[in-house]
Amino acid sequence: MTIALDIFRALADGTRLRILALLRTMELSVGELAQVLGQSQPRVSRHVKILCDAGLAERRKEGSWVFVALGAADRVTPVADALDAWNTLAPDHWATADAARLAAVRADRAASAAQWFEANAREWDAIRSLHIAEEQVEAAIGAVLGENKVRQMIDIGTGTGRMLELFAGHAEQALGIDRSSEMLRLARAKLSSHGIDNAELRQADLYALPLGDGAADLAIVHHVLHFAQQPGAAIAEAARVLGSGGRLLIADFAPHDCEELRTRDAHTRLGFSDEQMTTWFAAAGLAPERIETLEGGELTVKLWLARKRASAEQTVHEVKAA
Repeated sequence: MTIALDIFRALADGTRLRILALLRTMELSVGELAQVLGQSQPRVSRHVKILCDAGLAERRKEGSWVFVALGAADRVTPVADALDAWNTLAPDHWATADAARLAAVRADRAASAAQWFEANAREWDAIRSLHIAEEQVEAAIGAVLGENKVRQMIDIGTGTGRMLELFAGHAEQALGIDRSSEMLRLARAKLSSHGIDNAELRQADLYALPLGDGAADLAIVHHVLHFAQQPGAAIAEAARVLGSGGRLLIADFAPHDCEELRTRDAHTRLGFSDEQMTTWFAAAGLAPERIETLEGGELTVKLWLARKRASAEQTVHEVKAA
């Protein structure tokens, strides 16, 4: 009864209902929520605190920003189901307006990141090397992946094609995707100069990969996830294209406080914790297999390797076949 009272008290306010609806779309900073809602940050922070106290939302500090996400599923799902049922009774003009403003916030994020990528494409590899010695990261990735050949590999956010340059030889076919046409132009030149002829490059978004369900055996996301507005959605999309037993390798930073990377280098996230990553893996049907920590320099690099679980239908089929 106490939990129910806390939840209903938290929802007894129109702004908090709007915040909950926005968080169902994506994780947002307090500043972004304030921008969408047209309210001051202190006021929004108070509403967020009430939602967090009721277990409907969670806060995570990242440098000078505070990100807000949905709370535990056992609290949020019953509320979301009820709201969805009631919303069919009458249109919600606030939800329509908020969705439009959220789209504008997301467009601003994407435009800022795209502008930075286009401006810095030629220095991309050099910028990466400033954070931590890339040869250490690359050697560790090679050790984690091993020498086994795969049928289809996809490099998500390929940039100048470095992962394809290193690991396309481990695959029958390799695909690199990136949103930046300038990055892909440089990647094509690099792959051609190295005689890599089993790799294809496509301009595409990491949230809409140009592969069918279960088409890939290996997906690599190398120093890309910290640019993602929705890391969990990006991981889920990578998991979608993996077949049963397929592997996802993510190389990115551990949590840090280098705020200048957000403003200077367009990083959306200041690193990720093991807990965050394993939570996203679980939601995407992935089982974590290995975590490596590479210390050195100002930032710490982490490698997270996960494997796609077999679906219940596949498991039943395998048992019957046995």
